[in-house]
Amino acid sequence: MSTYFSKEIKYLILFSMVLLFNSCALRPITSEYNFIETDLEKVDLDKLGNGTVLIYNGADILHKIDNTARLNIWIDDKALGQIRSREYVIINLKDGTYEFKALHIDVFNMRSTHVVEIDATTKVIKIKPNITSNRLIVTNELPNKFEKYTYAEKR
Repeated sequence: MSTYFSKEIKYLILFSMVLLFNSCALRPITSEYNFIETDLEKVDLDKLGNGTVLIYNGADILHKIDNTARLNIWIDDKALGQIRSREYVIINLKDGTYEFKALHIDVFNMRSTHVVEIDATTKVIKIKPNITSNRLIVTNELPNKFEKYTYAEKR
């Protein structure tokens, strides 16, 4: 009787762990933007700007472990798509003010809204999930170890 009970407990714990890790998976959204296809070797900071903007997911190790690093992003209510950890996209944006919305799941839906001014000098935007929301920074520099990043696919 006790071995049967302990097997039930083990299965319950295993099921709970699988459910917990899968509950943080964010379904991708389809992009409404045209990505500028490029090879990693061809990404040059000097070629960015004047409307050509690189956007990357700067998630840290804590979000990569539990599968909460995926970000769904909208720009002015138009879907950019999902950018996973160590992924980037390059898009064209005209000069002006844009509203970026980001969503990631970390037990609850973590949404954030950011107003970004795009001008001729805007080159690189970093978006990363954090514990309570998302953070967006116009860095205008490529991330460390950029050679490990991949171009995001349209999903």
